[in-house]
This record gives sequence, C-alpha cells and structure tokens, in this order.
Amino acid sequence: MNLSLPATASTAPAGPAEVDPERWPDVARLPRASSARTAVARRLVERALARLPLWTLTPDDPSGVPRPRGGTTGGPTLTLHDPDAFHRRIGADGLIGFGESYMAGEWDADDVVGVLTVLARHVDDLVPAPLRRLRGAWVRRRPAVDRNTLEGARENIHRHYDLSNELFTLFLDPGLTYSAAIFDPLPQAGTLVGDTELATAQHRKIDRLLDLAEVGQGTELLEIGTGWGELAIRASARGARVRTITLSEEQLDLARRRVADAGAADRVTVELLDYRAVQGRYDAVVSVEMIEAVGPEYWSDYFVALRRLLAPGGRVALQAITMPHERMLATARTHTWISKYVFPGGLIPSPEAIARESAAAGLRITHDTGYGDHYAETLRHWRERFLREESAVAALGFDHVFRRMWEFYLAYSEAGFRSGYLDVRQLGFVADDTEGTR
Repeated sequence: MNLSLPATASTAPAGPAEVDPERWPDVARLPRASSARTAVARRLVERALARLPLWTLTPDDPSGVPRPRGGTTGGPTLTLHDPDAFHRRIGADGLIGFGESYMAGEWDADDVVGVLTVLARHVDDLVPAPLRRLRGAWVRRRPAVDRNTLEGARENIHRHYDLSNELFTLFLDPGLTYSAAIFDPLPQAGTLVGDTELATAQHRKIDRLLDLAEVGQGTELLEIGTGWGELAIRASARGARVRTITLSEEQLDLARRRVADAGAADRVTVELLDYRAVQGRYDAVVSVEMIEAVGPEYWSDYFVALRRLLAPGGRVALQAITMPHERMLATARTHTWISKYVFPGGLIPSPEAIARESAAAGLRITHDTGYGDHYAETLRHWRERFLREESAVAALGFDHVFRRMWEFYLAYSEAGFRSGYLDVRQLGFVADDTEGTR
C-alpha cells in the first residue's frame, strides 16, 4: 500500500462514510469474521481490559451516556464508539484490527499514549497462557513482497520516507533529524521544548555518535542512511570527508540541497545506493536507526557490509532501536500494524541478535548505552507538534484517516519506550582480531 495521498483532505471525524475505500480498503470495510470468533474476541478483550488500570467506556447505557465497563477508575480512558466493529476487527486481525479500528474512528482515548502504554506493559497478560501457544494459528505472516531484496528495500523505503518532505518538516526539528534525541535534562512532564532546544538535543545525539566513531579532521566517513543530511553536515564541520547513502529519492534531493546550502558540497557526497552495493574502505562507518529497516533475513549481510567497509583501525557507530529477544522471536514472522502501514519489511532486533550477528561478521562491541526514556520524549514532541499542525498536514493532501494513522504510529511508538517494551542504544564496534564466520 502506498501511503501517498491525493491533494484532497477532510477534517471530518473518521468513520466508515468518510474512508476512501480505494486508498484504505481494510479500514473502509469490516473484515470477515465469524460470529463465534468475534464473540471470543469480545470475551478475551473485556476480560483483559477489566484487569488493567484502564477505564473503558461504551455507548450501550440506556440513558445514552457512556458508562464504565470493567477496568479501574483513575487510569486513562478507552472509549468505544462502535464496540461491535472494534471486537470484530480484533477477532479477525488481532492487533492489526486494533489499529485499523482507531484509524476508522471506532475508538478513542483521552490519553492515547497512556492507554497504549498500559497495554504494552501488560502485553504478556492480554491473552491467557494456553491460547498463546496457538498464536501461530491466527496471526498473519509477513507478505513475501515486503522482503528487503535489492528491489524490495527501495520500495519499502519509498512507502515511508518518500511520503513528503514537507510532512516531515512540520513535526521534526529544523535539522530534520528523524531519530531519538538526547536531552539534558529530560523535559518536565507536560512541557514542550522549542525548535532550538530540540535541535540542540538532536545535535547532542549526533555528536555522541561521531565521538564514538572518532570522526575528526581528515576522517573518511561512510554514513548508511542519510536522513535529510544533518549528521553528514555536522561531520563535515569536523573536517571529515563524508559519503552518505540513501534509498529515498525525496531525502536524496533535499539532503543535497541542504548540504549545498551549508557550504559542505566539497566535503559531502550524497548517493542513491543500497548498503550492499557500496565499495571502498572507510575510517568510520555510522548508521542511525537503519538496522530496523534491514529485515532479519539480511542482518548478516548488513553486519558483513559494515566489517567489509571498515578500514584497518576504523570504528563503527550505530544507533539502534531494540526489543527483548523473546518478543523479537515472537514477532519476527508476524505481520503487524506497523509493518502493514508504517514500516514494511522492517523488524526491531534484540540486543542478543545484534551481538550475535556482529560477532559472526567479525565485529566486537566496545560501547553500548541505552536511553529509551529520551526516545519517549522525542516521540512526544513529534506527536504534539504533528497534532498542532493538523491543518497544514491536511493542506498537503493527507486525509483524516492518514492523520489518525500517523498519530497512532507516534503514540504507539512512544508507548513502547515508556513501557520498557522498546529501548534505543548507541553501540560502538571495532574489527575483531578473528575474522567473522560469514
């Protein structure tokens, strides 16, 4: 599914009548699900919600006023506008249906991040243990077309990063850095920092990675995953010569313009190129939140490429989102809401997977620092800036379903870090004395 939308938009609430069936076929129509399966889903969902610190509201009170339905007061409130559709989607498609139900406007929350954080913290308790063993019988497998072959990787990147440079400009910092910032100190709850402070936090993250890779005067640096060029520009200011690669044509165009505007065109080269096709040797290789898009079938290729491209005595610095190993294994082949609508072909690795694949390629970890709470704050700022710019997003041609999808994506991601389900790490590597086994 290509998420690029035509230049029309609606600010009306999402709902079946407002959903474009050609653009959003699985949101516009309810999935096929037997009454028995829907009933089972309803029982499981109501049972799970009743045990969580949530307040669930439904519209089925005879007075027409939503009333508590299980759960406990004092927590965030999940409001079901259409309980039948909500349970039917979950019965048919599990968590994909849960996300599509939000896109369709069938449920809301007074605190979407709060609701999702509670669910993430209790993810292992939502389904009874005996039924978890049957997970493989009802979850969907990832589509083969989403695999990150040389052709597939470019299409997967296109579906997210080529949506619109203007869209990303609306909620990112002025340097257009689309990865976790490092704040000092963390913003207080409920407060938002301005453009300058957010840019400073992003530069702090970039500088730590460049320090980790020992980038300085005369360094030959390869960056895998350009973004919109901020790291390359900042590295060039240290006196490095930078080659940076991307698969996004939108990013390529704007990154080149930003490099030229910064007066760094003589020190920075931006190319449309897959990491597997890069040749040469470099004093430093830096890659920021790129491994999540590689796909597990290609993690070995990724780390082998990092080792192959590293000059003697060189260093690698990565920033990577991670999840616990058992959860990674449980979701590795599962088609999720995120893989369907946001990041096709990707999978977040575990620290164990990174350690195993890097060691097999002949790399040794020298540094490993996590700061998931900083990513939660970064995402909060992006989400609130995005919501503040809703009319501007609509003016770009992104309809209400897209806007609810994007809000859900940012909230879903923030909840992952707030709950501890996800972490983000900066890792340093050097070539091991022993050659890798691959």
